[in-house]
Amino acid sequence: MKALIFAAGLGTRLRPLTDHLPKALVEIEGRTLLDLTIERLIKAQATEIVVNVHHFAPLIKAHLAAHHYPIPVRISDESDGLLDTGGGLRRAAALFSPTPAPILIHNVDILHNADLAAFYAAACAHDITLMVSQRQTTRYLLFDDAMRLGGWTRTDTHALRPAALTPERAAALQSFAFSGIHCVAPRVLPLMDSYPPKFPIMDFYLDHCHDLHIHGIAQPNLRLLDVGKTDTLAAAADFLSANPL
Repeated sequence: MKALIFAAGLGTRLRPLTDHLPKALVEIEGRTLLDLTIERLIKAQATEIVVNVHHFAPLIKAHLAAHHYPIPVRISDESDGLLDTGGGLRRAAALFSPTPAPILIHNVDILHNADLAAFYAAACAHDITLMVSQRQTTRYLLFDDAMRLGGWTRTDTHALRPAALTPERAAALQSFAFSGIHCVAPRVLPLMDSYPPKFPIMDFYLDHCHDLHIHGIAQPNLRLLDVGKTDTLAAAADFLSANPL
């Protein structure tokens, strides 16, 4: 398993903690979010990991250098400018071994109980695979009965994407919330060449949902916590107690 950890964000919702350290090094019960994510990926049989960095990048580099992992853990450095999720993947992809195996992408600030190994095994059959669940949010990915991505919507504004998606068609699709965990086959990366240096990966997915096989895998019992705000840190400790790695 190739795995990319998105850890380059500014962590503005975790201020004042992130005024002095990156979000990835915020601790829960004595363990950093980065260490928790790496540990989970290694247990899921990851064979190589890339971590993208920007905010307080030297601190993350020093943290990784001070640890000895059983698999290669490399750094995709965005110190010269944040590339967003799409640009971040495009740069990081060159640091993985040149095999056709998909890249599993995992945000550093989410805790969950998903079986990453099983998800990755299923992802090998598709161009792009998105882990989704039925939970309440304002933003949903839309899938047909075969769980092929057909669009995106916001319930608060009724926005729809792509532009060709009509309200009638959207109403016929199934709504699922995105988990922040997804897999991308290297064979689709050349399609990103026409995109600017910085772009969101979801833009790419929605642009290509009709010409690539972008598949959703619904997790019926998914428990997920976005550790993005200071008031979620206490909840994160409780979450880890109930859902140990």
